[in-house]
Amino acid sequence: MDPLSNALALLKPRHYLAGGMDLGANVSLHFGRHEGIKCYSVVYGDCWISLDDDSPAVHLMAGDSFLLLHGRAFCLSTDLDTPPVDAIPFLSTIRRENGVARIGGGGRCSIVGGFFTFEGSDARSLFTQFPPIVALQSDADKNAMRASIESMREELKAQQPGVDLVVQNLAYLMLIQALRRHLSDQRPPCAGWLFALSDPVMKHAISAMHQLPDQAWTVEKLARHVGMSRSVFAQRFKERVGTSPIEYLTEWRMRLAEDRLKNTHDSLGEIALSLGYESESAFSTAFKRVMGSSPRKHGRKRAEPS
Repeated sequence: MDPLSNALALLKPRHYLAGGMDLGANVSLHFGRHEGIKCYSVVYGDCWISLDDDSPAVHLMAGDSFLLLHGRAFCLSTDLDTPPVDAIPFLSTIRRENGVARIGGGGRCSIVGGFFTFEGSDARSLFTQFPPIVALQSDADKNAMRASIESMREELKAQQPGVDLVVQNLAYLMLIQALRRHLSDQRPPCAGWLFALSDPVMKHAISAMHQLPDQAWTVEKLARHVGMSRSVFAQRFKERVGTSPIEYLTEWRMRLAEDRLKNTHDSLGEIALSLGYESESAFSTAFKRVMGSSPRKHGRKRAEPS
C-alpha cells in the first residue's frame, strides 16, 4: 500500500454525510467549528466560501472543488451581503429530495460532496501543512474531478438501489482525488511528508518506512536504499519533509502503535517487536515522547466508551 493510502487507512472514516445542496440567489450559511473533513464540488453556478477572520472570501465557479481540513468555522454564500444564518439548525428543517437540500428556492448554485469524521488517528495532525481552505480551480483540477462529480450528481438524481453506499464511496473518492490534486499543484514544493510524495526519491524512502516499520532503519541505510549519500539524503529529507528521517520513522511507528492499541488485543511486547523495538520499555519511552502519554494509559483512554 502506498504512503497516502497507509495514512488514510489509519484515519478509518466512520461517518459520512454525502449529498448535495441547491442554493438560491440570496443564501448565506454559517457552519461552526467541526471535526473531520469536508470536501465539495460546484456542479453549476457560483458561490463564496469564507472563514471567520479577515482573509478574503474564495469565489468558486462550476467545476471548482474545495477542502476544509482543519475544522474551522466558515460561511458558504451565494451573496456576500446576505447576513448568514446558523447552518445546522436551519438545515435540520430542510427536507432533502434525492439527497439534495434545496435552500432559498435553489437555482443559483449546486454543490455535491461529503463530510467525513474519523475514529482513527487525528486527521488534523495529518494535514497540518495544508491551508484552512484548499480550493481546486485549475483546468487540470476540474478535469480530474469531473467524472466523480457527474457520477454523484447522476446517482443522486436516479436514486437506484444502493444509492447511499455509492454516494458515500464517490464522496470519499472525491476527497482522495482532491488531496492528490492539491499535492501535485504545489509549485514550488511545500514542506511536509505528504507534499514530499511528489519527489520520487523521498516517496521511495517514505514507502520503505511505511512498508517495513520493523526494520532497523538508520539514515545511512535509508540513503543506500534510495541510492544517495547519507549527508545529501538527510538534508533533502529535512528540506522536503520538514523533519529528520528517524523522527519521521518514529512518528509513523507511533501512529501504527496507536491504531493497534485501539483495534487489537496485541500485547505491548508484540506491538513493540512488530515496530522494530527490542524491548517494551524502549517502545513505551518513544511512545510517551511522541504521543504525550504511556501506551497503557493511552490505550485505556481510547477504549473507554464516550
